[in-house]
Amino acid sequence: MKRLNILTTGGTIDKIYYDDKSDYQIGEPEIGRILKSMNVAFEWEVRALLRKDSLHLDDDDRALIRQAVATSDDSHFLITHGTDTMVETAAVLSDLGDRTIVLTGALNPARFIDSDAIFNIGCAVGAVQVLEPGVWIVMNGRVWDPKSVRKNRRANRFEAVEAAD
Repeated sequence: MKRLNILTTGGTIDKIYYDDKSDYQIGEPEIGRILKSMNVAFEWEVRALLRKDSLHLDDDDRALIRQAVATSDDSHFLITHGTDTMVETAAVLSDLGDRTIVLTGALNPARFIDSDAIFNIGCAVGAVQVLEPGVWIVMNGRVWDPKSVRKNRRANRFEAVEAAD
C-alpha cells in the first residue's frame, strides 16, 4: 500500500450530540485525529466528501463516492460511512477494478468514551492493507463481504446473512 486514501461521508462516527433530545450535527471527520494520535506508520490523506447520516444518502451521494474512488490513482481506500446504509454504498462500489475498498463506521460517535470507532478504524486499517482487491465492510471486529452481511438494528451489530445470487 503506497498511500491510504480516506474518504469520509458522515454517519454516527462523526456525530456531535447537543442535548437530551438527540439533536446532532455531523462534525469534522474524526478519523484524522484518531490516526494522528495513534502515530500510524503509513501515508494517508483524508477527504471529507459528505457530512450526512447514512439514512439521508441518496443515489447522487453514492455516485459522488463512486466517482471519488474511480478517478483516483490510489489503490487502497478506507471509507467512513454511517452503518444503516453501508451495504447499499458497498454495492455501488463493487465493480471498480483492482482497488481494495473498506467501509467502516461506528455504532456510537467517536467522541463517546465507549465508542467502537477506534476499534473499527484500527481493524479497517489493518484489513485494507492485507485484503484482496474488492469491496469489504469491517465492523464488530470482522471483515464482511457486503453481499452476506446486514446491520441488525435491534441488536446494534452486524451479522451474517445468506448471500444473494
